[in-house]
Amino acid sequence: MYKSILLASVAAALMAVSAQAKDWKEIRIATEGAYPPFNYVETDGSLQGLDVDIARALCDAMEAKCEIVAQEWDGMIPGLQANKFDAVIASMSVTEERKKQVAFSDKYYSTPLAIAVPKDSPIKSLDAEAFKGKSVGAQGGTTQSIYAEDVLGDAGADIRLYPTADEANADLKNGRLDAVISDKFPISDWVDTDGADCCYLLGDVPGTRLDTGIAMRKGDDDLREQFNAAIQKIRDDGTYDTIIKKYFNFDIY
Repeated sequence: MYKSILLASVAAALMAVSAQAKDWKEIRIATEGAYPPFNYVETDGSLQGLDVDIARALCDAMEAKCEIVAQEWDGMIPGLQANKFDAVIASMSVTEERKKQVAFSDKYYSTPLAIAVPKDSPIKSLDAEAFKGKSVGAQGGTTQSIYAEDVLGDAGADIRLYPTADEANADLKNGRLDAVISDKFPISDWVDTDGADCCYLLGDVPGTRLDTGIAMRKGDDDLREQFNAAIQKIRDDGTYDTIIKKYFNFDIY
C-alpha cells in the first residue's frame, strides 16, 4: 500500500514537472549564410538577410537572448538533432520527409519553385520534356534538388547539384548550365541583380508551393509554441510587413 502511494506521488511529481513549459530565454539559432537575400554574410562578417531579420524580430517578441550562427545546409538537421543549436531559421521548406526528423513552427512565408535560364536559351517551356539533354543546376539537399532529380532527371535532364545556390547561379551565368531551379524569391532576386545581364526567369513550376517554417527538435513543444506566438505577434504589429518590404515589393506570406 505504502509503495503504491509512493509510486503514485512520484508519477504525479514527474507529470507536474513535464507540464511546466520551459521558458526559453536563451536560444541558439542557425542559418545558412549563403542564400541571399534570405541569409548571407556581409563584408564585415555579420549574418544578414530576411531570415536573420525575422529571427531577431521573433527573439525581441519573445524577450529572448538569441545567438545566430552560420551552418552549412547539409549539416542543418544533424546539427539541430545534436544540440548544436535550438532552431533553424534558414528558409527551410516544410516537407513530410523533414517532419519525420524535426518539428516545425507555423509558416513565416511560402514559395513555389522557379526556373531561370539564359536569355538566349532554346528552353521555352516548364514541361519536364523541355529539359531533356539539358544541364540543370540546383542546391543539393533541398526541395528543388529533389524535384530536379525526380522530375527533370527522369525526363532526361543532366542534374548537377551544388553546395550552395550561389554556386549554381554562377555556373548558369558563366554558361556551364542550361538552367537553374530554385525557390522563386531568391532566384528572382538574383535574376534582377547579379544575373540581370545573362538570364531571365522562365517561370514558376506548377504545384510546387511549400510553406517555410522554423525547424526545432521534436519534443521542444514549448519552444515551438513560443515561436508560433511570436510569429503571430510580429504579423499583427506590422513588424513582419516592415521586414518583407525591405527585400520585396510584394507579399511573400
